[in-house]
Amino acid sequence: MKKFRKVLDGLTTSSPGGGTMGSPSCGSTAGTPTAAPTPKEIDVQETLVSENFQLCKTVRHGFPYQPTALAFDPVQKILAIGSRSGGVRILGRPGVDCFCQHESGAAVLQLQFLINEGALVTACADDTLHLWNLRQRRPAILHSLKFNRERITFCHLPFQSKWLYVGTERGNTHIVNIESFILSGYVIMWNKAIELSTKTHPGPVVHLSDSPKDEGKLLVGFESGTIVQWDLRAKKADFRIYYDEAIHSVCWHHEGKQFMCSHSDGSLTLWNLRNTSKPIQITFPHGKIQKDGRKESCKPILKVDYKTSRNSEPFVIFSGGLSYDKAGRRPTLTIMHGKAITVLEMDYPIVEFMTLCDTPYNNEVQDPYAVVVLLEKDLIVVDLTQSNFPVFENPYPMDIHESPVTCTAYFADCPPDIIPVLYSIGAKHKKTGYSQKEWPVSGGMWTLGSHTYPEIIITGHADGSIKFWDASAITLQMLYKLKTSKVFEKPKQNEGRGAELVDDDPFAVQMVSWCPQSRIFCVVGISAHIILYRFSKYDANTQIVSLEVRLQCDPEDVISPSENENNPCFSEPQSGSHSPQPHHPVSPGGGTPESLKDCTPCLKVKDRAVRVPPGYQAELVIQLPWIDGEPPQQVSSLDINSAYGLLAFGNCNGLAVVDYLQKTILLCMSTLDLYGAADPYQRLTRSPRRNRQSTSDFCMRGLSNFYSDSKKRIRTSYQSLTELSDNQQSVDMERSKSPTSVHYPTSLHNDPRVLPEPVASLRASHCSPVFYLLDNDHVNGHCTSPTSQPCSAGKPRVPMGPEGPRLARRGPGRPPFRKAQSAACMEISLPVSHTEGYASRRAMLQQLHGVTMYSHDEHHTTTPYSWSDRESRENSFSRSRSSSVSSIDRDTKEAITTLQFGESFGRKSDTLPTPCLWVGTSLGMILLIPMSIPTDQEERMEEQVTIGPCGAVLMLKGSVLRFGFLDCMGALIQSPYEVWRDVNAPEDPDRPRKRKLVHFSPSSSQDTCGEGHLAIVCSERQAKVFLMPSQSCLFVHNITESSFVLRADVVSVCNSVCLACFCANGHVMTLSLPSLRPLMDVNYLPLTDMRIARTFCFTNGGQALYLSSPTEIQRITYSQEMYDNLQEMLGELFTPTETPEAQNRGFLKGFFGGNAHTFDREELFGEAAAGKASRSLAQHIPGQGGVEGMKVAASGAVGELARARIALDERGQRLGELEERTALMMTSAECFSKHAHELMLKCKDKKWYQL
Repeated sequence: MKKFRKVLDGLTTSSPGGGTMGSPSCGSTAGTPTAAPTPKEIDVQETLVSENFQLCKTVRHGFPYQPTALAFDPVQKILAIGSRSGGVRILGRPGVDCFCQHESGAAVLQLQFLINEGALVTACADDTLHLWNLRQRRPAILHSLKFNRERITFCHLPFQSKWLYVGTERGNTHIVNIESFILSGYVIMWNKAIELSTKTHPGPVVHLSDSPKDEGKLLVGFESGTIVQWDLRAKKADFRIYYDEAIHSVCWHHEGKQFMCSHSDGSLTLWNLRNTSKPIQITFPHGKIQKDGRKESCKPILKVDYKTSRNSEPFVIFSGGLSYDKAGRRPTLTIMHGKAITVLEMDYPIVEFMTLCDTPYNNEVQDPYAVVVLLEKDLIVVDLTQSNFPVFENPYPMDIHESPVTCTAYFADCPPDIIPVLYSIGAKHKKTGYSQKEWPVSGGMWTLGSHTYPEIIITGHADGSIKFWDASAITLQMLYKLKTSKVFEKPKQNEGRGAELVDDDPFAVQMVSWCPQSRIFCVVGISAHIILYRFSKYDANTQIVSLEVRLQCDPEDVISPSENENNPCFSEPQSGSHSPQPHHPVSPGGGTPESLKDCTPCLKVKDRAVRVPPGYQAELVIQLPWIDGEPPQQVSSLDINSAYGLLAFGNCNGLAVVDYLQKTILLCMSTLDLYGAADPYQRLTRSPRRNRQSTSDFCMRGLSNFYSDSKKRIRTSYQSLTELSDNQQSVDMERSKSPTSVHYPTSLHNDPRVLPEPVASLRASHCSPVFYLLDNDHVNGHCTSPTSQPCSAGKPRVPMGPEGPRLARRGPGRPPFRKAQSAACMEISLPVSHTEGYASRRAMLQQLHGVTMYSHDEHHTTTPYSWSDRESRENSFSRSRSSSVSSIDRDTKEAITTLQFGESFGRKSDTLPTPCLWVGTSLGMILLIPMSIPTDQEERMEEQVTIGPCGAVLMLKGSVLRFGFLDCMGALIQSPYEVWRDVNAPEDPDRPRKRKLVHFSPSSSQDTCGEGHLAIVCSERQAKVFLMPSQSCLFVHNITESSFVLRADVVSVCNSVCLACFCANGHVMTLSLPSLRPLMDVNYLPLTDMRIARTFCFTNGGQALYLSSPTEIQRITYSQEMYDNLQEMLGELFTPTETPEAQNRGFLKGFFGGNAHTFDREELFGEAAAGKASRSLAQHIPGQGGVEGMKVAASGAVGELARARIALDERGQRLGELEERTALMMTSAECFSKHAHELMLKCKDKKWYQL
């Protein structure tokens, strides 16, 4: 606990506007307070220390990305899924969900459970075997075995055996002891398995299985079609089968007399051990006989299962085998049950399937009851007990990626009534037709922990859908789904602007804003539209109101009055007049009739009354229209306040404020106009004599340039800056220096025709260099800074003749947005070239901030350059509009990056807090816009909200990311809100509906400290704490110098508040408030990528989440308290369960069925008999799971006692059964002796012919 006091009396300001104009030093240093009336002292008790923070992963939700393997424990009833990235997901009953990751990252080839032993063997693509201990809540590796000279292709572990058979690419079969994870000296060499006369190599081992009839017989299948049954005792082959077609899988009949093979020609062969010269049956399940008598060519059958049933005919289940001539057919799973053939079509390719049976013994009747089918992007379970084979309802959140995820939001400690309400509404729209039986994967144990509170995750998707998820108690359950596309008419071919968007994702969600208390929900779409929703429990007929806000052009584009006459889009106030426009109903794009002709939005809102079901109902749609053939810029920031009834949004052109109660536009002006007289920069007007020339814009867009995750790489062309001067000197970017610093040439060509000015233009190349967007999850070590938004610099300055306006438009056939893919797919690999690298960095930053640009690459002209001296460019912070100024920074627009409504002091002279809008820009500027809002409900609906001129102007390094407010006691001040009321509920005359507002005044707890509050502002580079209304900077902390902050938020942790930051270099940091002391700095992610950057978000309670893959959400915690309670919250994977007993085979079956129960593997494979394996063949690597397992065992003594008790009960029961069997055998023997004696007496005196 730290107590600090800050005396503010007698200090004077050093800069106009109240901002800290100098560049502060690193660390927590005092700013420059003003001379305005301030409290005598600020007394804040800081309770957070470094010991309160611990970063770790908690749980992963969603479908495993790129799955490769599947396994099931029939006794424990848990399921394991391996992935290409080396991850393993272990699933049980709902709540039992565990994620493990191999450090090597190698793909998982195969999984093998040690049935009912609480262990799992994984075989990876790096030829390593791993043994995982599942008897602890967080599984760990006990042993690893690395093969050095051979590649692993197949593994088999017999039930209740400690010897693992491992087949290799060379055709050899090795045997590994599971307990010690040491290789046995017993090896089945491929040249001994086949006949000596065979001249060709049989290929890799694709199948290994022990005979159900005799465990001493091992069936080895080779890829070429050779099958060998190897006698493990005699060390020789019993028989060899040579088949013409390649083998994909083999499955035994439970009696051990027959087995079935699937082949590459789409056939199934059935073999009998009595005659192995040829198969007893060959079938082509999907191959028809053609007219010429030949069979159709079919695709390979990748796997077959041959399962018997007591009460019906056997099941033959296989994947693949369709004929080649049926193009476009979806992947299928075929179930053959007697003469009935059922073909189940799947939405995605089948990776693996597994038949679930009642018994773990392979020599018993299997009685299958379900089939688990692992698809590329889904997991389904088919019920085999019903004739129509319905699927089970999946209790896991496997459909997060049903449409690609484009944005996420995380809300902890929500109102407790919101989750039941959303669930009740969403339950009405659930699908039907599922199997009525319980989900068969029911293993493990999970209980609701004591440290739980309501949590909701919101995901936005490319198809315009919104999903609300219940994330309480580290689980995830679907609550409610909202489709934003229902607000609009369906785009039709060759009709308006929608014609260019038909094949794209025009409804993709870019941003969401939600107020849980008032249940107001706001969605920002990729087509520059905003939809406002209200929640209602009743259906209604509503007419959706549509507003068009024209934020298109920038005053900096105005060059001379003569240009405004030629180009209607530039009909603006002159560049010298930047006065605020408080009640401007239209955008700065001008309002001439000629420009209004092209004022068309990207989507058409339904203009008729529509029937909307209960739930979220659209009330207002705000659209940014096309203007003069140019698409609107995407919305980059949004905030909504239910108490004020206002909605504010901005992009790289300007800011707009909408009154959604009165459905009117209150403010719409460019960013530059917002400053008014408070502009702290020196702004030079452009020369009237300057030639109007085009500058190249990067044609890269926010969500619209996501590439499809089904392709590994896509070639993307864009305009790159390749020349800086006539000397073609390139921009040199150094990784070791500040990411936004640029090395300028010492000598650059200066054109005397151009007046010296601080804004330097760049020359565009005529070619479009091509670089690859690789399927990587990182940006190649480059740290880039989004200090300057890579927005379009406005209209191209094309020589204006008769064809001028036409040339300024977009070329024909160029859609405004490309297909919007998921945020999961936003992975960019920067090229090595410094020139292309800088452009691609700019593209990455543009994606991150969701700012769209459009390119005018129809016409390019050579632009000479005017550069100032290097010293002037590297002047103090007060001279620049950014912390790291470059020519590119100066040639961009100032985007609105964050907005926040709240009660604050708009000016230094204010004595009482008033409603204000805090505005943060991409150049580090903070603007305060005070507002006057009527308090009475009737006046609020009739009188207009007054927005005053710009108040305070503050400054930070880098783009502003987040605002937060504390009172002078250090408590978090929440934004005011309106208590939810159902506008569609029947009116009660006795209780008229009125707006109930909840305000959190900054001065509510300032009895001892006077008026005022603290404002926390975080940018991509630094954080500052300002005292309002004096606007004094109390504390400043430079968060990073070598990277930049991607996400920041003021969150509640351990009954206190802190500032949490996530940087581009993968660091997660927390800072105390208000002193900004570093509390935690963890290098969590070694490299970051655009997917994580777009979806990372913090929330209260020390939690955060991000999209770890295109299909999975990873939740993490940075709270020590939650870390300590995590073991209690996680589910148990292993539960002590009695192993089912093998069926009594009977005397005759035991006598004639062979000596399967007398096979001793230890005697054959042990070191005494087989010797030691070569040390160079495999290397044993001990794992760290042993120590963790000991800790878990020490803490889980109750579980061990339970297992010991069950073992004693099992032993006593078996002894009792043995005693009963012995007595029964004695009685049977006595009876047999008596009958034999009677028969002997009866036949003793008879002759042989009398018998």
